[in-house]
Amino acid sequence: MTVKKVIVGLSGGVDSSVAALLLKQQGYQVEALFMKNWDERGADGGCLWEADVEDAIRVSETLDIPLNTVDLSQTYWDQVFSSFLAEYASGRTPNPDILCNQEVKFKAFMEHALELGADIIATGHYARVANGGGRYELMKASDTNKDQSYFLCRLNQYQLAHTLFPIGALRKPHIRKMAAEAGLVTHDKKDSTGICFIGERPFREFLGQYLPAANGAIRTTSGDVIGTHPGIQFYTLGQRKGLGIGGVKGSGDGPWYVVAKERASNELIVARDRDHPLLYSNELTAASLHWIAHEAPSLPRRCHAKTRYRQPDQECLVEQSGADMVRVRFSQPQWAVTPGQYVVFYDGDVCLGGGVIEETGNKATGC
Repeated sequence: MTVKKVIVGLSGGVDSSVAALLLKQQGYQVEALFMKNWDERGADGGCLWEADVEDAIRVSETLDIPLNTVDLSQTYWDQVFSSFLAEYASGRTPNPDILCNQEVKFKAFMEHALELGADIIATGHYARVANGGGRYELMKASDTNKDQSYFLCRLNQYQLAHTLFPIGALRKPHIRKMAAEAGLVTHDKKDSTGICFIGERPFREFLGQYLPAANGAIRTTSGDVIGTHPGIQFYTLGQRKGLGIGGVKGSGDGPWYVVAKERASNELIVARDRDHPLLYSNELTAASLHWIAHEAPSLPRRCHAKTRYRQPDQECLVEQSGADMVRVRFSQPQWAVTPGQYVVFYDGDVCLGGGVIEETGNKATGC
């Protein structure tokens, strides 16, 4: 496919800015598109996305490319945030970034960009796309410390066929250097963190605006009540900060960790041991599976997997476990595998796809 026009998702950050710069240098007809996905005012009364759109305007002016805007906040609420809230309300820990990529950035955004006349879109994600024999593969970025293929695991063949990742072969220091040399205002801008499109917030206060919370007991693994919590939705497995419990006589020293969440009794179970057996799982089951190649791989299959971003690849065996479900058995026990998060599968640098973690177990002895 001969690409004439590329629309870049310009977020107001350095990565998408350099993606636009590279495409301009490579001779593409480049336009930018800024998406507003969260409409809320901060404590100062200003819209939280205003600074980003101002930076996007300045970058587009520097690069001399047109800047379009689109309001996708309702789509984000309906397709991502409502699911995010439902998962937390059920006591699970969701990953909104993956759903946001699937439903907003590479669906609603892509559809709007194509309506504006784009042949293809581009983003500032750290990933690569390979095309072998008409089948598209999602590849890890060259900079493994920044690789974002984990968050892109639900992209499909159509989306990959219409997407460029211009910075996928570059490293962050080089990207910042390129931005500075091009006079881009974003060259030293801090990377965004926190909830997708919402950013860093006092999490308990933010979530409490949308979900009712009920106090409950904090118990040790031996059954002793040592404190209370304001709502189990504010906590995740392996968490040690924000528990509000200090020393307990006779329990030893060191921080406490959440090792289990008992939704039925609204209790947090804690232990003073990061390596407590309850925090380790040899296997998990996953549902809502998505395979990037469209066809599900032949199972059982040995490959590698991640159960959280930045985790090193872990050897595993993937087996069928009912309709649209798999059982994943790991060679080594995994720490704090969390229902609601995603398990993402890899064959070397190729991301195969992933699914939502439903349950964990310690029955297997390794694959």
